[in-house]
Amino acid sequence: MSTPQIRAILTDIEGTTSSISFVKDVLFPFARSRLAGFVAEHAADPEVADALAEARTLAERPDLDTEATIALLQGWIDEDRKAKPLKALQGMIWEDGYRSGVLKGDIYPDAIAGLEAWKAEGLALYVYSSGSVLAQKLIFGFTHAGDLTPLFSGYFDTAIGSKLEAASYTAIAGEIGIAPAEILFLSDNTKELDAARAAGMKTIGLDRGEAVIPPDQTHPLVTEFGAIDAKAGTVRNAG
Repeated sequence: MSTPQIRAILTDIEGTTSSISFVKDVLFPFARSRLAGFVAEHAADPEVADALAEARTLAERPDLDTEATIALLQGWIDEDRKAKPLKALQGMIWEDGYRSGVLKGDIYPDAIAGLEAWKAEGLALYVYSSGSVLAQKLIFGFTHAGDLTPLFSGYFDTAIGSKLEAASYTAIAGEIGIAPAEILFLSDNTKELDAARAAGMKTIGLDRGEAVIPPDQTHPLVTEFGAIDAKAGTVRNAG
């Protein structure tokens, strides 16, 4: 039997299309430093109030006042906790930063070139990140290279499931309407790659020099998008 040709690319963001340092050293501190002021200004907004209430519920602390809830959320930022209400608030704060021009999405030039080439070849492009869909659209929508969101056919966050569980990738394939074997997943996280492969997807790991790559991992590895033969779902031969 012949190997199915890839029809769609599903990509991670942090450590894959963008540097981990941009997220850790720029986006997280930006949200942390502005969280209190943003909540004070927008506390009456339904989406903000809902996020604060969800944070209290998640922490099992319904008694927390606004100031204590902000402190809780700032602690979660420091822990890099993948909590839905935190991600929602971070996305709102980042949106203010992007739209004001203070923030610019940091996308690797080779990732931009690769994504544009794959789109031109007829491949469908999707994003799967632990950051909210809003945050995903912002980082690609406000880059130094302009608005890259027209490249993508859809976005997925942890609302569809954990990135470490095969069921999440099965669900994404179902949403896309393409068989898992015809989807190539790109990530710098070996456990995410393992989960995607368990769901039947092809996988290629990105080693940008920031992530810890286990020596016993079994996925093809590249350092840039240009080394990927996307339609074949393989790494190009050197030379």
